[in-house]
Amino acid sequence: MSRPKRVRAAVSVATVWTSPDSPRPLDEPALRHPAAITEWLAAMTVKDKLDLFGGNRIQTQLLYGTEAIAAEESGEWVKVFIPEQSTRKEGAGYPGWVPRRQLAEASDEAAADRWAEVVAPRALLSLRSQNAAIELSFLTRLPVIEETKDGVMVDTPDGAGFLPKDQVRISGCPASSGTEAEHAGQRLVRQGMRFIGLPYLWGGMSSYGYDCSGFAYSMHKSQGILIPRDASDQAVQGQMVERDRLEPGDLLFFAYEEGKGRVHHVGIYAGDNRMLHSPDSEGCIELVELNGYKLAKEHCVSRRYW
Repeated sequence: MSRPKRVRAAVSVATVWTSPDSPRPLDEPALRHPAAITEWLAAMTVKDKLDLFGGNRIQTQLLYGTEAIAAEESGEWVKVFIPEQSTRKEGAGYPGWVPRRQLAEASDEAAADRWAEVVAPRALLSLRSQNAAIELSFLTRLPVIEETKDGVMVDTPDGAGFLPKDQVRISGCPASSGTEAEHAGQRLVRQGMRFIGLPYLWGGMSSYGYDCSGFAYSMHKSQGILIPRDASDQAVQGQMVERDRLEPGDLLFFAYEEGKGRVHHVGIYAGDNRMLHSPDSEGCIELVELNGYKLAKEHCVSRRYW
């Protein structure tokens, strides 16, 4: 049996669709190479965004350079599994379909031991071979070729590229400055605060837009902690925490039927009885008081991963 083919996302954000038939005509900007994510999001109404969920269109997203396993091809589409996004849906990683044009074969450099990770909300990657630039999302991670005085040369699906030093961290360094007394939960909350006001996006896994579990996943990843991709999976792993033992960085889960039904939402406990979360397609990332919050009666369990 031949080895599974390794691929990498070759656009700033590759949206992973439920099937090749899932995209609508208005989603065309998200299917391009390069992907026009800002244009796509700006053109969608709230109704259009709600249909991404209601129409079961989007599964998740891949950041530029992220590795996946190509499992199947159908015309101009490739079915992939994403190993770093764990899910009960598939042991090999989160499944879905990506346009072939948005993928590139994974290079040997993808197994490098030094990485540059974007810590700015967005970072501009300059591509030498194409005399072009790509705006990258927070947490985009690329293998380091060499460090220079002003930045970092990285290996990308489009050849060597340059990232400014103040917009990245090299693997092994902390994701953000802070006091030694801070624990990882406090640090991930502080990272999340930077994105207050960012609009919600169903399936979103980038600093162009997060869904609730994508936001929780990404803020943990900023601290080197990988958790499951979906809220329903996040709610059954990690360490259970009682309400009176909550600390910043713990995850709060909400379920239908006043907490007895299916888990449908997750937020990050921010301390002082507040929650940081990405609420829904009509809202933006926000910090809310838990007392009196509309979902308060649906809180079902809290988990800690840090």
